[in-house]
Amino acid sequence: MMWKSRSVCRSTVCLKLLCVALIVTGVVFTTLQILDVSKKKRRIEQWDPLMTQYVPILYPTSASRGEHPNSENKDRGTDSCKAQTNIFFLKTHKTAGSTIMNILFRYGEFHNLTFALPLQTKSHFFYPKYFTAALVDGFSAKSNKTYEIMCHHMRFLLTEVEKVMPSNTFYFTILRNPVSLMESSFSYYKSTASFITAKSLEDFLNKTSYYYKGNSYARNIMTFDLGFDHNGKESPKHFQRAGRMVEAIYDLVLITEYFDESLVLLKDALCWTLDDVLSFALNMRTNSTKLAISQETQGKIKSWNQLDWQLYIYFNNSFWNRVEKFGRERMQREVEELQKRRTQVAKICLKNTVEMNKIQDKSLIPYQSGKAKILSYNLNSGLGKAEQLLCQRMVTPEIQYTNLLWAKQRKSKFSSRNSKIIQFRKQK
Repeated sequence: MMWKSRSVCRSTVCLKLLCVALIVTGVVFTTLQILDVSKKKRRIEQWDPLMTQYVPILYPTSASRGEHPNSENKDRGTDSCKAQTNIFFLKTHKTAGSTIMNILFRYGEFHNLTFALPLQTKSHFFYPKYFTAALVDGFSAKSNKTYEIMCHHMRFLLTEVEKVMPSNTFYFTILRNPVSLMESSFSYYKSTASFITAKSLEDFLNKTSYYYKGNSYARNIMTFDLGFDHNGKESPKHFQRAGRMVEAIYDLVLITEYFDESLVLLKDALCWTLDDVLSFALNMRTNSTKLAISQETQGKIKSWNQLDWQLYIYFNNSFWNRVEKFGRERMQREVEELQKRRTQVAKICLKNTVEMNKIQDKSLIPYQSGKAKILSYNLNSGLGKAEQLLCQRMVTPEIQYTNLLWAKQRKSKFSSRNSKIIQFRKQK
């Protein structure tokens, strides 16, 4: 990949801003402050009271609502930190990214943030092609339109993402052990060219030269999603370079196998609360479609997906270094609190976990793919209005939630345009 690291990009931006700051007069600075206050005021006025009720309705504890004085994301001169709202999440395939995405969807919707959504209500940015800014609904290089959250599937390209997202955006992604990842991919993407005629995963791994058609779903899919060549060179030098490039771009790399610990680190880095990262597992397969992997097959998977395997080792180590910095005892306490809160909310929201044919609310049926049977939830009856809203959002599949957000932002766009037309007519 030919991109500059974000540290270099940020340095260039900082130099430009410094030059501008030396030229701009005090009057202009004051004006900008007034405009910023007005913008914040408009956002508060647009806040939906119904959306904000979800926290007190679900009886949060002091621990789940408290501030984070030890967070790295502190306001200068204060003991507490400021919640981050400019967020980019690279949603890698089959890594629990759908659950993370639902967290971001809810936070953004409930806080009236603007999403960078794919064109034509698609659930991805024309994957497997490289991402370009032109694929974002409503984006124009000449427009002042800003976006706060981007989290749909893409093949990452930093220079294009930076055209869409603010310079102070928080970048994060998630990686999974390639062994379990490939087992899941073989089931979920069975209908793709490389897998469709293979009798089993073992059969595919034994005859990769025959079955493999070059597509990303069948080899080093995380490497591909990150923007690298998934059929690239395999050497210690190449592995280290890829790890350092990813490290230079992303503020945090989560690990699927330590999902709750990952959510705690994410919460801390964003200066959110535990309630903000509460979630139910989405896009889960039934146990009947999960296969046990022998030690021999695990070795073949690691060898076949060596680029992914080396990335996973690199960031698994950095993940636990971050946990050490966070504090092991503190991590244990917060994970226990998060799990306790999840259990409490599940009792309020969930009736049961079911397969597609037993889902009562047909609008909550998740996308089914390959041999995988994707589970969903039935909600409890008798929920209050605010409870119903939150519980339903927590189990809404990503395609349906994307369509909901797309329609909502389009409606807001047209409402704003109509308001300007009415105001113009009044002035005349």
